[in-house]
Amino acid sequence: MKSKGYRFERELVHMFWSRGFAAIRVPASGSISYPVPDIIAGNGNRYLAIEVKMRSNLPVYISKEDVENLIKFSETFGAEPFIAVRISNMGWRFLGLKNLKQTRNGYKIDDDVFYSGLEFDELVGNVKQKKLFE
Repeated sequence: MKSKGYRFERELVHMFWSRGFAAIRVPASGSISYPVPDIIAGNGNRYLAIEVKMRSNLPVYISKEDVENLIKFSETFGAEPFIAVRISNMGWRFLGLKNLKQTRNGYKIDDDVFYSGLEFDELVGNVKQKKLFE
């Protein structure tokens, strides 16, 4: 699973570079005592800290610790925190932390939460998605 996760993190890094954002994958994420996200991206005007989750289907569960670490890093660095979720055959969505559903042990991303997230082009400011039901 880890090698697959790295592959999708690298995919995201390439996507950011193709849209004018500098981006790096933080290989130490989860293995050092500092609260670091999986990806840091910025374009000089906007800075993003991203925790990446890849699954074959929904729901996706995220630990309270992962979210707290993302918040700590984002506040210190001055970045906007996002959870990037890639579901097989459904693509990427980028979720602000207020969108997550809290559980006893952390957070849950189900269909409603996933589809409320931003698509990549919305995140980087290239388009505004029209939603049928708002």
